[in-house]
Amino acid sequence: MTTGLPEAEGESPSDPSQPGTEKQAPDDGVDRPPHHLAHTWQEARQASFNCATPIPAGPVRLADAIGRTLATDVVALQDIPHYASSAMDGWAVNGTGPWILSQPGQRLAPHEASPIATGGLIPPGAKAVLRSESGVLTTDDDGLPVLAVGGGARPGEPRNGQHIRKAGEEALNGETLVRSGAVLNPAHIALAALAGHDTVDVLGKPVVKLLLTGAEVVSEGLPAPGQVRDTFGPQLASVVTMLGGICASQARIGDGYADWHAGLEDSVPEPDGGLPASESLPAPESLQADVVITTGGTGRSGTDHLRRAVADLGGRLLIDGIAMRPGHPVVLAELPDGRFVLGLPGNPLAAMLALSTVGAPLLAALGHQPMPPVSEVPSGTTIEPDPGRTRLMPYRLLYGMASPAKHAGPGMMRGLASADGVLVVPPHGVQLGELVPAFALPWGSSVDVPGSGADAGAGKTAGKKPVKRTARKGAAADGPVDWSALLD
Repeated sequence: MTTGLPEAEGESPSDPSQPGTEKQAPDDGVDRPPHHLAHTWQEARQASFNCATPIPAGPVRLADAIGRTLATDVVALQDIPHYASSAMDGWAVNGTGPWILSQPGQRLAPHEASPIATGGLIPPGAKAVLRSESGVLTTDDDGLPVLAVGGGARPGEPRNGQHIRKAGEEALNGETLVRSGAVLNPAHIALAALAGHDTVDVLGKPVVKLLLTGAEVVSEGLPAPGQVRDTFGPQLASVVTMLGGICASQARIGDGYADWHAGLEDSVPEPDGGLPASESLPAPESLQADVVITTGGTGRSGTDHLRRAVADLGGRLLIDGIAMRPGHPVVLAELPDGRFVLGLPGNPLAAMLALSTVGAPLLAALGHQPMPPVSEVPSGTTIEPDPGRTRLMPYRLLYGMASPAKHAGPGMMRGLASADGVLVVPPHGVQLGELVPAFALPWGSSVDVPGSGADAGAGKTAGKKPVKRTARKGAAADGPVDWSALLD
């Protein structure tokens, strides 16, 4: 069985994503930079990772720090607990009983007691706490009220120090509680609060702004002919989060040049400097974006304005097309203020695979993470060559082998929704049973096949000889079997 993606609109064989070809810009009177040769898939991936510098560490509010990586140790700012307290409801007592009752909170003289609740401050002079079930209120020989041991008291109760939580019992002032490098969980945050912290220092994470375009896009209901449902609005922010970003805002803009220019130019004012230090930290949604991700407008027609808007803002293109499909017209640019602009194609599958190719490495580098891994899986079918282009194919695992999913055109999502990962098919194609580079989906499990490399890149594995190509033959009786026809 042979497999290849159907030709998609804008991705014909004469497309400039093939090395050694260039496409003439439309003669519409608009000055455009020359169209450089497209990057290969591997070059684009590495370029997006290399262009970014990790965002410096900084303080965030405790409630915003869960899931973040701690940059500096959390130490106790005071003893925990910082005062001696009662571990039981009952009475704080001084000496042996019976005890004369005193007002709560007052210094206790010998043979005095006062009521206390769990967590209550141990009054001066108190030596122990008598549990409520171990004491009885009675009278002495003169008829005065006193507290005596009784009820369910154990022999020798109360001993000195019994049922008292000592100051510093959990931690002493200055003691390290959580070490840097920890991925903070809710218990870490609670401990930091106990230690007296309002913020913690965490490694930087890229803040992302989404700009969605498309006059034909509708956000609800059944679209009329000529309209399409919005596939980006409901899910793109979540994918950005899965890739390690913080999606701070999402906006839909018009398709005109002025809309593009205003959307990319947008900035966020500095927070009010008059607020207390603990309140002056901006919330994530008020932070200026480190990365702006756009959808659509990456083609080269007179109605595609991304490149012109970037140029007019003084930006520079880092990636202008990739020799891959789907998703070849992806753009990565940098603006003078340091923000990156990632322009995704308008077709949903093409956009998701472009995001995985360029956006995932970019967000990883900004967020102090390694390059997302590429492993290898055995191909469950023969995939014919497509000279000059890498093909990204969502795949399904069947009997341990990966076969391209059906319904995987650039504008489709059904194949991706059922996929176990994405094959990175080199231009020369692959044979049945041959190991093929593959990467995991942001929401999927890692690609973990025994014997696979950590990063297969273009299909080469360190220390392994390349597969010798021969004419196609049927599978030998003891060789791999093409099961791809069983996929629905």
